[in-house]
Amino acid sequence: MQISHNRCDRVQAWRDLQQLKIDKASLDLRVAFDTNERRFEHFTMAAPHVFVDFSKCMWDEEIESALLELAQQTGVFSLRDAMFRGELINSTERRSVMHWLLRTPKEVSVSKALDTTHQEVLNTLESFLSFAENVRANHKITDIVNIGIGGSDLGPQLAVQALDEYVIPSKKFHFISNVDAHEIDRLLKTLRPENTLFLVSSKSFSTVETMTNAQFAKNWFLDGGGKEIEKHFVGLTSNTELAKAFGITATFGFWDWVGGRYSMWSSIGLAIAIAIGEFNFRAFLQGAFEMDEHFKTSDAEHNVPLKLGLLDIWYRNFLSYTSRCIAPYHSGLKRLPAYWQQLEMESNGKSVDKSGGQVSYLTAPVLWGEPGTNGQHAFFQMLHQGTDIIPVEFLVVKEPSHAYPENHKLLLANAIAQAQAFMVGESRLSDAQDTPRHFPGNRPSLFTVLERLTPQSLGALIALSEHRTFVAGAAWGINSFDQYGVELGKKLTQNIMDQLGASSPVAMDPSTLGLIGKLEINNSSVKN
Repeated sequence: MQISHNRCDRVQAWRDLQQLKIDKASLDLRVAFDTNERRFEHFTMAAPHVFVDFSKCMWDEEIESALLELAQQTGVFSLRDAMFRGELINSTERRSVMHWLLRTPKEVSVSKALDTTHQEVLNTLESFLSFAENVRANHKITDIVNIGIGGSDLGPQLAVQALDEYVIPSKKFHFISNVDAHEIDRLLKTLRPENTLFLVSSKSFSTVETMTNAQFAKNWFLDGGGKEIEKHFVGLTSNTELAKAFGITATFGFWDWVGGRYSMWSSIGLAIAIAIGEFNFRAFLQGAFEMDEHFKTSDAEHNVPLKLGLLDIWYRNFLSYTSRCIAPYHSGLKRLPAYWQQLEMESNGKSVDKSGGQVSYLTAPVLWGEPGTNGQHAFFQMLHQGTDIIPVEFLVVKEPSHAYPENHKLLLANAIAQAQAFMVGESRLSDAQDTPRHFPGNRPSLFTVLERLTPQSLGALIALSEHRTFVAGAAWGINSFDQYGVELGKKLTQNIMDQLGASSPVAMDPSTLGLIGKLEINNSSVKN
């Protein structure tokens, strides 16, 4: 089926938004609330397990309407529907994009064309969940070490930390990603081979960082008297031959249409399944599925992922905001900024459109952040009084999992107060000596609320961010599902490694040669 798509800068809605940028240049959030007593009601909406307050965002109904028209004219809805039909919307790699199928329940019918694939997904899910339950019941295994990088690390790590309330108390979970041996060496000094299970997460079983750490772990295991590698190492991979050569017999695969940053719903989520158990893992999938249905079936006016993605376009392309600060006011979500960083910046950090042409507009912003209230005493100074306007996204959980209500009230009060302060500010311009205490205000923020941090609500929140990223990429006309930007550095790393100690090294630029010499990485005397 032909997918209708137009590049954003070639449609009338884009020109309308450019005019609105001029017309709304003096938009003041304080005035907007004063002149529209229903602004909060209009700009708040709910999706499954998630409530979002857009009212302190730098837009109004006219801008919102033009953005919805942009989605229509660029074919966002057409591309969304094509994704859910399993069409090859990953154009550069000629692949489907079906991470949503990983969380589609067995009782939900899919198209005939996807029926066989869906059954494979369900079979694999049953298989790795059964394995997870066996590990949970094995009292000899006290430590699970997930070895991966990128999506094979960030997603599972985020989920296990966030769902600590649900994690089996008799086991500890560790995540190794950095090829820096300081990290894995420090961890392994605290573990015992006979009590440790390693999950080696690499689709190809050839990711350099992952396999370097996996070999380090294997050497440690054998040197420490470990027996039966096949019982202590599991491969989350599609390359069973390489896994077998490594000594691994238990493998759980996934498909080429599962991108790394969208893979925690697959066998890559085995660490999550071991941590929270089959029942809760299925709830995690269910929450994501509910968000999929919301994105797929809700009308545009009430579609939360759609509104978020369009707001990102308004901020980036018309208000020229360079970055977005993520401020989760819950310690369990401390890895959320890093996870969202990869999701958006790897997906939409592109400068060419789907036809290979250079884009003439900005794409993904920089995402960064830290949990509140820590960030308030670090970088909020710049957010309140600095020269850049940086939208802040607050995320709070209404009901804590601890029994200390006063602490939680203080936490929530801090989040609400900071959002208020960004908007209202405080004028001190009348007294020249007091201008250092001047807060300009009129700085935008988004406020997201979860009732509780549960497997379902976390699944919904992550799926929401996936679809938000999709919307922005679709309107920009870029392919959000490849990641060639990570490859050149890997290639050059291998070139350098290949040439170290070579009798006739290939010529390199003076800076690269100078750094090799300075660091003496081609010197055998460097300590191991």
